[in-house]
Amino acid sequence: MSGTSEGPTPAADLDRSAVTDSHHTTYHRVFAAAPLAMAVVAPEGLVVSANAALGELLGTDPAALAGRVAADLVDLASDPRSRHAYREVLSGRQARLRCTRRLKHPEGHSVWVQVTVAPLAAGEPGVLLSVADVSARRELQARLRHLQMHDPVTRLPNRTLFFERLTAALEAEAYQEGGTGRIGLCYLDLDGFKAVNDTLGHRIGDRLLAAVAERLTRVADETGYARAATPLVARLGGDEFALLVEDSTGTEQLADLAESALKALEEPFDLAGQRLSLTASIGVVERHAAGTTATGLMQAADTTLYWAKADGKGRWTLFDPERNAHRMTRQALSSTLRPAIERGEFALEYQPLVGMEDGRLSGVEALVRWNHPQFGTLTPNRFIGLAEEDGSIVQLGRWALNTACRQARRWQLDHPGEPPIFVSVNVAVRQVWDSDLVADVAETLADTGLAPHLLQLELTESAVMGSAGRPLQALQALSDMGVRIAIDDFGTGYSNLAYLSRLPVSTLKLDGSFVRGFQYEEAAKGAVPNPADEVIVEAMIQLAHRLGLTVTAECVETSAQATRLRRIGCDTGQGWLYSRPVPPDRISELLEEHSYAVGNP
Repeated sequence: MSGTSEGPTPAADLDRSAVTDSHHTTYHRVFAAAPLAMAVVAPEGLVVSANAALGELLGTDPAALAGRVAADLVDLASDPRSRHAYREVLSGRQARLRCTRRLKHPEGHSVWVQVTVAPLAAGEPGVLLSVADVSARRELQARLRHLQMHDPVTRLPNRTLFFERLTAALEAEAYQEGGTGRIGLCYLDLDGFKAVNDTLGHRIGDRLLAAVAERLTRVADETGYARAATPLVARLGGDEFALLVEDSTGTEQLADLAESALKALEEPFDLAGQRLSLTASIGVVERHAAGTTATGLMQAADTTLYWAKADGKGRWTLFDPERNAHRMTRQALSSTLRPAIERGEFALEYQPLVGMEDGRLSGVEALVRWNHPQFGTLTPNRFIGLAEEDGSIVQLGRWALNTACRQARRWQLDHPGEPPIFVSVNVAVRQVWDSDLVADVAETLADTGLAPHLLQLELTESAVMGSAGRPLQALQALSDMGVRIAIDDFGTGYSNLAYLSRLPVSTLKLDGSFVRGFQYEEAAKGAVPNPADEVIVEAMIQLAHRLGLTVTAECVETSAQATRLRRIGCDTGQGWLYSRPVPPDRISELLEEHSYAVGNP
């Protein structure tokens, strides 16, 4: 047979072709009928075909989507990261892209979708774009987040959301791109809210909290009406609320907000037949956002709220850096008091006590100084109160007693030809209660060899007057031992003068406020003394003398004061006219000089 002729197509090839056509047909049917919105996209980014579900999701005829730019349909070009990833998948350099987008439906509502872009079957050009409607899931997540971030009682943002907003507001990007670069906070606490819960129950308490939240929200809305942003009102827990002002304009704005909040809460609350009135205390902080942390801002607000409470409640108080520095210093001093005693950071200075008649040095008062490594030399008013609070006054007082007695004995031995001077040591009332003061004094006198009559213990009038039980027994035992007892700051408390006669006291120290009153008033005919203070002091001196007590005047600063005190019978003077508190070697010098008229060193 010449030539060739094509034979019939092999049966296997016909079967394969039929199967492929069947697969394509099945694929197109599945693609068209699938509930998942899909589109085939060519390598250049144009839609080849779209199924009915995608048309329905986008609110258009799926046939009309062919030839459209796929990235525009599902917002894949709006940010650089998604745009780059999408191009990488189209070119085959990246296997997959998944992202969430918010699309605008032609009917006006928004649709949240999850977009997935993946290659078609191996070897086929283009990609498959699938779009899943996740609006319901997003809505559920939003509801759950709202519940998580809001207080169920007041429906206000809770502590978690508040700190999220505060932290975001303090990030550099938040205040560097515009605005004032400042932040303000009103930290509010209801006064006496616990009593409402305790007496009326938590149900009324919760209703009151909700009513307070409504009023604070109204205040914030009215305040924010003329401004770019409304303050965030949050319940931080219990009866504590916060008003956060981003881009604040200064302390005046925050002060106005705090004042408005207080006024809003002044009106009584009517709750289930109960008419309740309450007040609030507010700590106000306003500062530059730069360099501020959420923790630092809240600490300042908490401190300031404490001040508002301490200052009398029902008020707002502005953060004061100086007052805060003092508080921080108090904390620093309190935490280092006990170790400082052990490290030997304390020293005693001595202020002369001078006879008014002869000007002779008769004794000294021991005054403790703290040579603090950070704050320098501190006087007792800076730390004695702290020592009394934490109990370290017992240890410090025992050291001061021992040191002063040892020094008094040293002066006596070094100056055998001079009459010995006594030393006066201050004693806190807590030393009487928290330690065996009588045993401490007896042991100290025995150890140092100082005669009991050369030791004087000073207690304040408020500590001594009305004393009963242990303090009175201790004073009596010390007096029986021969130790002098002096009442310091006499005349400033509520003195029971009849009781004074039954106390084992030998000396009254007139408070300096009486002596400072010995000033001269200008009169038409020259300077004349004001007799009022002189009459009071003279009466106290006469009373003391009739009770067998001696009198020491504190804070004597001028010779005129000394002259008048001497004229009305005051026994001893102490003050800057004679000498400031000085180190022990200066007292030694005065003894060597046989000084009868002690002068300023």
